[in-house]
Amino acid sequence: MTESRFLHRLTDLPADAWDALHDGTNPFVSHAFLAGLEAHGCLRPEWGWRPRHFTLWEGDTLVGAVPGYLKDNSHGEFVFDHAWANAYARHGLDYYPKWLGAVPYSPVTGPRLLARDGAHRAALVRALRDEVERMGWSSAHVNFHPQDEDAAFDEGWLLREDIQFQWHNPGHWKDFDGFLTDMNHKHRKNIRQERAKLARTGIHYRIVHGDEASADDLQTMHGFYLQTFAEYGNAPALTLPFLQHLATTMPRQLVIFLAMADGEAVAGALCLRGGDTLYGRYWGGAPLAGLHFETCYYQGIDYCLREGLARFEPGAQGEHKLARGFLPQRVRSRHWLAEADFAGALVGWCQQERADVDRYALALSEHSPFKVREPA
Repeated sequence: MTESRFLHRLTDLPADAWDALHDGTNPFVSHAFLAGLEAHGCLRPEWGWRPRHFTLWEGDTLVGAVPGYLKDNSHGEFVFDHAWANAYARHGLDYYPKWLGAVPYSPVTGPRLLARDGAHRAALVRALRDEVERMGWSSAHVNFHPQDEDAAFDEGWLLREDIQFQWHNPGHWKDFDGFLTDMNHKHRKNIRQERAKLARTGIHYRIVHGDEASADDLQTMHGFYLQTFAEYGNAPALTLPFLQHLATTMPRQLVIFLAMADGEAVAGALCLRGGDTLYGRYWGGAPLAGLHFETCYYQGIDYCLREGLARFEPGAQGEHKLARGFLPQRVRSRHWLAEADFAGALVGWCQQERADVDRYALALSEHSPFKVREPA
């Protein structure tokens, strides 16, 4: 007999019980990452993030889980449903609180239905829907789940899709020149010129993993992160103690790229490393031509080629990434709404959105920087 329950703190659960439910290749669903967000001031209730991790038990054994949060707004999600919330409000209904299965502030595809087999994943989804309805919440959402979790969702869960730009090594790129060789002349020339122009300024790079980063390195990277958020007028969520936590609990998965000039760091990019993927998360730096592209993209590609990583996902949005070798990839999310009339109306809305994404992907394919549509 199975039993489900919500956890208000991930630290209420032993790390090994949670981490036994996934293969460890995606750092964002690890107990260390998620519990660190809670423990080090990154999930403030006033920002609308209240941990409600959904768990499934057989006796005293944890057999399934979804990292989850009770949300009072839609900030920091990267799957936009503000129009849905406005429609609820116009009809005198409350869209918030809603339940969200996701990794806060991280538009990264990865396991969401943590379980050892398909039967337990399907059981998780059924139990989750029942509990959300019982609690009287408007809806349940599972963002950036992989395609192989599709089978767990029944037709009551609406499918949404979007586009991200990602770098994939087809297997024969051994170094940066090999990567450029597959590009057409225009894009190959532009990248070489960008890199050469920055190199002439004397900029060079230090790349440190968590166990190699000094206290000053972590503070410097956090300072760049704060700078970027201040420039865009946004509230920074990640704290310096959280970065220090990652450096100690995920020492080889935290990767920091520091651009150096005259012995001082002038820019930095914060990444996490998975099993075969580098995930770019945050950057900040001086307003120097080409510094952003080198720090956030070219250094990451170089790192993947040296380390034998197959993929580099630099974050959401950004058509400028296409010209630098990051091709469009589909990302997906699932949504269940308790109000049957709204759910019915949104079936067509989601179908139209997916059709729009199809057209967008087709248009992007006409602008591939490679000699062929996909590098072979």
